[in-house]
Amino acid sequence: MTFWDHLEELRGVLFRIVGVVALFTIIGFCFKDQLFAVVLAPKESDFIFYRFLCRLSELLGMPGLCPGEFSSTLINTQLAGQFMMHAMVSIYAGLIVASPYVIYKLFHFISPALYENERKYSVRVVTSGYLLFIIGVLVNYFIIFPLTFRFLASYQVSLDVQNTIMLSSYIDTLMLLSLLMGIVFEIPVVCWFLAKIGVLHSSFMQKYRKHAYVVALIVAAVITPTSDIFTLLLVSVPIFVLYEASILIVRKVDKNVDD
Repeated sequence: MTFWDHLEELRGVLFRIVGVVALFTIIGFCFKDQLFAVVLAPKESDFIFYRFLCRLSELLGMPGLCPGEFSSTLINTQLAGQFMMHAMVSIYAGLIVASPYVIYKLFHFISPALYENERKYSVRVVTSGYLLFIIGVLVNYFIIFPLTFRFLASYQVSLDVQNTIMLSSYIDTLMLLSLLMGIVFEIPVVCWFLAKIGVLHSSFMQKYRKHAYVVALIVAAVITPTSDIFTLLLVSVPIFVLYEASILIVRKVDKNVDD
């Protein structure tokens, strides 16, 4: 195939991708109530994670774990604000739902240029990276964002200052934390890549394990600025697990190189 043939094929791939994303965006836009029921659920005191904490507090006999009743009303201050948020969230939903198709079509376009062994590794890396990113987004939605929102929404520098939270601020924070946690969960994939090119070794990761744990605690404290140790550990433990999994992955790469 000539360069122009490849360009024409790429145009077709991009056209189909845009079409699928647009289709799911329109579907999301039409199901406004269901879509925003999911998006706004973490701000309610009966959210599934809060119910889990209350149930856990009963089992452990630690009433302090149960967050209790909590209520926060979001506001909109712009004439077209709610419509724009509706459209933007629908686009986000369309991208998320269509993402497997998008990745498949892009990889299907690129894969003919790869060697057989490169194609095999690429499938594993892309699949693993995608699944880890989605897991990170889910961890944020079910655990990190609810805790962060609850803390920040109830935080006051003075009783004279009341919190009035805008819908756009809520959505932006949810999207930002989802992106950050998705990236954090890519640690094993990044470590595998660095090990494959000879930059990272398992001995280095083991040597600086304590330093990495301290960094993980700092990251967890920044992501969820709450004041209790339980929440800090709840967020930092998954990062610890990712780091230990990365050590095992890098060690396997080191062993293959030595062999």
